[in-house]
Amino acid sequence: MSQVADLEFVQDFIRMCEGGWRQGWHERNGGNASYRLTLEDIEAVKACLGLGGHAFGFAVGAPEPAAFDESGEWVSLGVEAPTLGGEWLLITATGSFMQNVARLPEQCLGIIELSEAGDAYRMVWGFEGDGRPTSEVSGHVLIHERKKAATQGAFRVVYHCHPTVINALGLALPHDAREITRALWKTMTECVIVFPEGVGVVGCLVPGSLELARATAEAAGEHNAIIWAHHGLCATSSTCDEAFGLAHVIVKAAQIYESACTLCAGPYFRQAISDEDLLRIAEAYGLTPNPKYL
Repeated sequence: MSQVADLEFVQDFIRMCEGGWRQGWHERNGGNASYRLTLEDIEAVKACLGLGGHAFGFAVGAPEPAAFDESGEWVSLGVEAPTLGGEWLLITATGSFMQNVARLPEQCLGIIELSEAGDAYRMVWGFEGDGRPTSEVSGHVLIHERKKAATQGAFRVVYHCHPTVINALGLALPHDAREITRALWKTMTECVIVFPEGVGVVGCLVPGSLELARATAEAAGEHNAIIWAHHGLCATSSTCDEAFGLAHVIVKAAQIYESACTLCAGPYFRQAISDEDLLRIAEAYGLTPNPKYL
C-alpha cells in the first residue's frame, strides 16, 4: 500500500514548504500553508489508508490514520465556510518547523475534513504526536472559501511565510495597499505581470485571531497576495509552484526597493518605472492593472 506522504500533491506541498525554508522565510515554527484537495486527491488518500464504508469511511479492519478520533467529534473553527462543506485540506501542523516537513511529513502535516456546514473539522491523516492544524486554520478556511468563489474553484493553495524584507517594508511604508503595491510595481517589469491586481495589506493584528482571518479573507477577494503588517506575506494560487513563485516575486521586488532606497538615501528614485511603462507592459501581456493603484 502506498503512503499518503508519497502522493504527488503532498510532495508538491512539501517542496513548497522546503523551498521557503531554504529562502530563510520560516524562522522557528514561523509560517504555515494549506492545499484544498481535488476529488482525485481525496480518492488517492482513501486508497492509501484503506478507507471504505463505515462511519467516517473506514473499511472494517482497515488501518486508521494517525490522530484519527474514533468518536468522530468535530473541532469548531469559530467561523463558517458553507461552500467548503465536506472538502479536505492538507495543512501544516501547529508548532511545526518548515525545515522538518520533508523529513517528518506525518508529524508536520495533516489532512482535515471540513463539516458540511464548513464550521468544524476532523483529522483524517497526519498530525502524529498529538498534533493539530496550524493555529491559523480558520484563516486558511476563510481564504480558501473566498478564492474558490473568486476563481471558480481554480485556486487551491494558501502559503504564508515570514520574509525579513516584507516585515521591513511594513516598518518603512504606510499599511496601505496602494502605496505598497506602487512601490513594488515600480521596481521591476515582472511585477505588474505577475500580480496586476496589486497586493493587499492588512494592519497589525493578533496572529491566529479571527480578526486577522476575516480581514485577510476580505482582502483576498481582490488580491492573490496579502501582506500582514509586521507578520509576513500570504500568497494564494492554483498550484504550490505558482503560490511560491508569487511570494518569491514579491519578496524580490521588496529587496530591490530596499536596495534602491539605500543607494538613493530615500524612496525617491531617479529611474523608477512610470505608470505609462506599467500600462504598456500590461497591455503587451493582455493584462489590466488594478486602476486603483495607478
